[in-house]
Amino acid sequence: MIHFNKFTLDNGLRVIVHEDHTTPMAVLDVMYDVGARDENPEKTGFAHLFEHLMFGGSINIPEYDEPLQMAGGENNAYTTNDFTNYYIQLPAENIETAFWLESDRMLSLAFSEKSLEVQRKVVCEEFKEHYINKPYGDVHANLRALAYTTHPYKWMTIGKELSHIENARLQDVKDFFFKHYRPVNAVLCVAGNVTTEQVKQLAEKWFGDIPAGEKYERHLPQEPTQTAPRSKEMKAKVPLDALYKAFHIYSRLDPRYYAADLVSDVLSGGSSSRLHQSLVKEQQLFSNIEAYHYGSNDAGLFLIEGKLVKGVKMEDAEKALNAELQKLQETIIPERELNKVKNRVESMLAFEDMSLMSRANNLAFYELLGDINLMNNEFENYEKVTVEDILEQSKIIFNPNNTNTLYYYADGSIS
Repeated sequence: MIHFNKFTLDNGLRVIVHEDHTTPMAVLDVMYDVGARDENPEKTGFAHLFEHLMFGGSINIPEYDEPLQMAGGENNAYTTNDFTNYYIQLPAENIETAFWLESDRMLSLAFSEKSLEVQRKVVCEEFKEHYINKPYGDVHANLRALAYTTHPYKWMTIGKELSHIENARLQDVKDFFFKHYRPVNAVLCVAGNVTTEQVKQLAEKWFGDIPAGEKYERHLPQEPTQTAPRSKEMKAKVPLDALYKAFHIYSRLDPRYYAADLVSDVLSGGSSSRLHQSLVKEQQLFSNIEAYHYGSNDAGLFLIEGKLVKGVKMEDAEKALNAELQKLQETIIPERELNKVKNRVESMLAFEDMSLMSRANNLAFYELLGDINLMNNEFENYEKVTVEDILEQSKIIFNPNNTNTLYYYADGSIS
């Protein structure tokens, strides 16, 4: 059980405090309710660009890292399709430095053509390095574009096209910031060797005077139910042919999410899992194969990806994979198999809770998701899943009409 206290400032900033007096450290985590799904389809990649711009200096603090390092702290950030997160860990006695730094860049970045140009180049290089020039780097961009016709999950966090970042203008950047990076659209979580009263005073002092901003109301186009299978063939300079399948599943708050998550563990949760045992070890069709899902806030994707052993035909590999999926749709799995994957999930959740950083991050995430109490109820939700649920969800998820297949060939394998 993770204990926490919660309050809201007059400007709408939600504050969560998790006291842990067994550590000399503290974490300050700020999560903004904005991700790649909230971008203009013609101006994508902005949420991720901001992850970089937020370290380029704010109104009163030209160098973000220097005062943090002097306080013995470290920081990082990440962006998803659903939210943007910034976090600092430092000795608890220096926690006010973290409040000062984060509040100043929430107040306003030091917008300048120079800062934009510097970070634009960084993001463009990242785009080229990880998504254009890297082997298999364009897989997820192509899978999203294949699986989604309507919902903004159809583009990656990095952006739909490199040109969107290349053409970003300073005014576009300012507009995006003042629309989304406001107290009313944020959650602040402070965890570690602090007290709730101390955090209340510091939150009021550093964040209380920041203008609230307008509450961002999300009205995203919903993805229609897929009614026919889709597929795409690609070839690239990669060492091995690869097979990718994407299936639509549920939003993070849907009760069926937990069964879908456990299905992925049944298929590829470790070396004794079904796909590894059958397709890698016994039939030796794949050099590696895994099943997982994006875990996204809105209805997401369940993915299976595997690299074929050299010389194996794509149709043989796909046929064998489909046979394994068919077994899950026809036969109830043994109770012991389900209990094994539940135990694995329980261990993973317990391991996550060991880290102060992870606890702070998860509290902010669940608050933003809409139910902070889920943090303490997650395993109960997994425990409720039955073998019948696994069978039912396997039939729904792996329905041929819900399938998106990417055949990724090593250059020269197809004409």
